[in-house]
Formats: sequence, C-alpha cells, structure tokens
Amino acid sequence: MSNGLYLRPKQEVETCLMPWLQTINPQLQFGVIDHENHFSVTSLPRYCTLESSPATGSYDAQDSPTMTCFSTNVIHESQISRLSRPSGQHYSPEDLNRSCVTEDRYELKLKLKELETVMLGPDSDRNDSYGSGFLIDPHATSPDSWIHIMDIIESRDLKQVLIACAEVMSNGDKWTTQWLLEELRQLVSVSGEPMQRLGAYMLEGFVARLASSGSSICKALKSKEPSCADLLSYLHILYEVCPYIKFGYMAANGAIAEAMKDESRVHIIDFQIGQGSQWVTLIQAFAARPGGPPHIRITGIDDSLSAYARGGGLSIVGWRLSKLAESFKVPFEFHAVPMSGSEVQRGDLRVRPGEALAVNFAFSLHQMPDESVSTENHRDRVLRLVRGLSPKVVTVIEQECNTNTAAFYPRFMETLDYYTAMFESLDVTLLRDHRDRIDVELHCLARDIVNLIACEGAERVERHELHGKWKLRLTMAGFSPSPLSALVNSTIKTLLKSYSEKYRLEERDGVLYLGWMARDLVAASAWKCS
Repeated sequence: MSNGLYLRPKQEVETCLMPWLQTINPQLQFGVIDHENHFSVTSLPRYCTLESSPATGSYDAQDSPTMTCFSTNVIHESQISRLSRPSGQHYSPEDLNRSCVTEDRYELKLKLKELETVMLGPDSDRNDSYGSGFLIDPHATSPDSWIHIMDIIESRDLKQVLIACAEVMSNGDKWTTQWLLEELRQLVSVSGEPMQRLGAYMLEGFVARLASSGSSICKALKSKEPSCADLLSYLHILYEVCPYIKFGYMAANGAIAEAMKDESRVHIIDFQIGQGSQWVTLIQAFAARPGGPPHIRITGIDDSLSAYARGGGLSIVGWRLSKLAESFKVPFEFHAVPMSGSEVQRGDLRVRPGEALAVNFAFSLHQMPDESVSTENHRDRVLRLVRGLSPKVVTVIEQECNTNTAAFYPRFMETLDYYTAMFESLDVTLLRDHRDRIDVELHCLARDIVNLIACEGAERVERHELHGKWKLRLTMAGFSPSPLSALVNSTIKTLLKSYSEKYRLEERDGVLYLGWMARDLVAASAWKCS
C-alpha cells in the first residue's frame, strides 16, 4: 500500500476527507480517478508574490498578478479543528470561528492518527501521486510534528513558519507544505519589516520549487524587468545606500593600484564589468600618480543581463571610460568581450607582451558552474586559465555565503540568515514604504533569492562559497595570498563612517570582511602567482 489513500469504499473516504480538504483551500478540487477508490488533485492554488506559475502549469506566468497581489484564500484556525468532528456532522458558521488547536493535545493527537488511518490504511508501502504531482501524504509528518507546527502558526513567528515550511518541503511532505504556504501568505509583505519582505520572496521560491518551475520564474522575472534606465537607477540606489559593492570595488582597486604603482603599461581584465563604474576612481588615481599615469587597457567581459541594464552593448562602457580617461589625460584602450565569464578562452583576452596584468573577479566567480554542476568545471578552469597568463595581481570579491553544494534545507537556512542581514541593513537607510526600496529589493535581490530556493542543477546559478573554499580553489590553481595593505583598510574604514554603525570591518589573514552586526556579508582578497 502507499502513502496515499488505501482501498476503501468511495463514500467513506469522501465523508471523512472532502469537507476538511476543500475548506483548507477552495481552489483544491478532488475528483475520482476510477469509480472505486482513488482521488486526484485537478487544480492547485494560484500564487502571485512576483510572477509565479501554478503547479499545474496551466497558465502563463506573464499573465499572473503582480508581486503586490496577494491571495485571499486564508486557512482559518478552525479548519484544523474539523478533524475532531464525526463524519456527516453539520458545520455551523460559529464553528468556523473556533480555534484549530484542541484544548486536549492528546485528544488532537488521537484525531490525527484517526485521519491517518482513514487516509493511509494499515499498510503504507505504495507511493501514488495524484494529478499535478501533488501528493496527499499527511503520514510524512508525525502527529507530534503537526502539534509543533500548529504551535508555530499560533505564535505568528514568520521566521519559524518559513523554517517549518522549508523543513517539511525538504522531507517531501507536499500536503503540509501546501498548508504552510497558505499560512505564509498571511504573514508576508513587500512593504513590511525586513523579515516580512524577505519572506515574500522566499514564499515565491517555495511556490516555484513545489511547482518545479524555478527556472520559469527566474525567466519571467527577467522578462518583466523595468526599462533599462529604471534598472540602472535601482542598481545605482543599491550601490549608494549600502556599502557592499562600494567596499568590494575599493578593496580591489586598492590592491591593483599598489601592485601597479611602478608599471608603465597596465592591462586589467574584468570578468564582469557591468557599467564599468569600478574603474572610474582607479583611472583618477592613476592620473594623479607621481611621474605620470601608465597606459591603461581594460578588457571588459559581460553577459546580456548587464547589457540590458546599460541599454546597449559593451561599446557604451568603452566610450564612457575612454571619455573619462581623456579628460584626465590618461592613455587608454578598451577591449570588449561580450560573453559569459564561463565561456571565456585564452584567445578572447588578447594579452600582449610587456603589459603588467591584473585580473578582477568582482561578484562573478560564484555564478560559474563548478564540478558539482558540470564535468567542464568552469570555475576551476577559468582560474587555471588566468594563472597561465601570469598576472601580477588577482582580486576576488565575493559574498560570504555557503550555498554552492548544500542540500535544500541547509541552503535555505544559509539564505535566510544571509538575506535577513541584507534586508535589515536596507531598513536603516530607506523607509519601509519607500518605492525605491521596494524596487531595489525586487529588481536587484529577489531573483537571486528565488533562484537559491527554487532551482537545482544547472538552473541554479547562484552558487556562493565561503572564503575558505575560494582560498582552496585559488591555491590549487597556483596562487598564493597577497594581503591587502593597511592603506586599503583605513580607506574603507573612512568610507564606513558615513553608514550605520552596525556595519563592521574585520581583517583576518590579510582578507577584509564587511559585515552587518555579527554576520559577514562580503569578503575581499588579493592573490599573486605562487
């Protein structure tokens, strides 16, 4: 027998199950597969935090409501209390307002066991799924766990409800997951407290994962992006209101400037150049160098996403930087490589003899698939390729987060912890109901969160590693640490004075860590050839 409905007369199962299950979600419809004993889910509820697709895949994500449209299908506490009613008993309106938690917890436990007996039978070895892959399986969660879950829901502690949902989802209990998703919709808000806002995007990730539509959600988010001018504006706001990106750029530029202080020809390879804004201050610094500036050549690598934000190809970046360098009388060249960093080959980089080479990985390595995704292992391949170029300095800026090879539940917990700190830091700068903050979180952070929760395999592109793992990869590729100087450290400390005192800067073994309170968020390091 299975963890589904065992063979019982149709009427008995209908009597026991239909009133309760239909009340849990009016959009769940159960139909008889055969005329004897089986039921199937023919439709699933519709979610619309961002651009979610239904589990059945019966409508296009682009037709779904916007992120601010929330379902009104509320699971009232009274719905669970119906477990204790005899079959066929009348349900009065007053009953609907009673608490779901039976005063006698032992009695509730017995009623849950009775429901299991009705639904599962004495033998539960079969493994049937119904309809759209929605498995009716309350046996996957024990009565004790159900009592614990109901305690969490009673407390209305959003963080704990999120954790409970991730846990039952990781255990394959789609039935309890569906219930918790309905509860979560009543707790999240894109304009609420940091946990409520983060919860809204995590809920979208749960829904997409349950529907196996994670990649579709991410594509829908991309297709629904604002105009390039607006997206560029949101990225600029994020750059200004939080020091994370600025910190990374300053640390990398400081390491490059120090390594190239005596060089006359400098070639910088940037594996994700974006808008090219990182190099504005470095060109200015080189212009002020005693003895005159060096000749600078920048090779910019980038993908289509940044091209969309720019409103055009890499030629726009080259033109802007060329004009800047000209205004500061700095000899300058720009070479565009319009492709993903994972696709780069040595010939694309056009390294010339006589140039001092610097290679910059700013928030880019974590999106390169490693050995856990593909036998090509582009993450280590690119590092070995760069080592073969004999660079004078390599800079690595990455989020200090461990999500690469972690299984779903520990990955969820790491994502929750990391982005809680990120959203809290945004809260001290932008008002909760400020449209800019909502847009920044939606267009700059939401896709990453959904990707981390909903996607697996090659579809999950957000694969962060802690500095210790990057150190191992770089060492194996043939690099050794090049500690950042005290000047870089003091410059960044000065920068942080204009932000909240809850930001902290720590140096450990020559690596700089920027964090929010007790949580490290970004690590900056420099490397040289061994």
